[in-house]
Amino acid sequence: MHSVGIRQEIIDRVVKRRGKLHVFEDLVPSETAVVVIDMQGTFCDAGAPAEVPLSRGIISSINRLNAGVRRLGGRVIWVTHAVRKWHSGNEWSNFIDHFVADEIRIRTLESMVPDAPGQRVTQGLEVDPADIQMIKNRYSALTPGSSQLERVLRSLGIRNLLIVGTKTNVCCESTTRDAMMMDFRPVMISDGTAALSDREHQSALENVIQQFGDVYSVDEVLALIERSKTVA
Repeated sequence: MHSVGIRQEIIDRVVKRRGKLHVFEDLVPSETAVVVIDMQGTFCDAGAPAEVPLSRGIISSINRLNAGVRRLGGRVIWVTHAVRKWHSGNEWSNFIDHFVADEIRIRTLESMVPDAPGQRVTQGLEVDPADIQMIKNRYSALTPGSSQLERVLRSLGIRNLLIVGTKTNVCCESTTRDAMMMDFRPVMISDGTAALSDREHQSALENVIQQFGDVYSVDEVLALIERSKTVA
């Protein structure tokens, strides 16, 4: 788990601009879902082709958040990345053909074929039968055509998205940015997200708190949902 948080100078800047640090001070449980991004073998397993080592350190935090949100009446949605065409003419050729070296490309794409070990939720995470599972094929789960996430959220009346998973600064931040611009209320969970370095993780948290959503820890967000449930 990362040991860094939002710098005081950023906190001071945010408070000066809007008069308070947190954007969202109520999270009604029935309108809230944890969105777990890319916590799968390709990114979480030791030696995996796109390994994010610190992702293994947030498993217990994600389990605790999910259990609390379920208990309070919210939902848990698991979003994993899959590539149905890993050979020539793959689904995202602009990225795959230019941003990844040949050897890593083959290993990564083979690991993300639907139902391959790398495409499944990594060991140690507790998935409930009532949870929703889906796949995406772009960084953001809310980019048009990437997944069914928007349709599922709208149909359930979900507007509060608690974003956890990996990488903080790539798929988690991309989904958070799109969520804000689509009028959802995204919250990035500081101890439920992981990047390749503390600096990248911190940068993403600071981007979000300033422009795209809110940032809370697991304990903070569960307490907020509990209070919102009592008020509602």
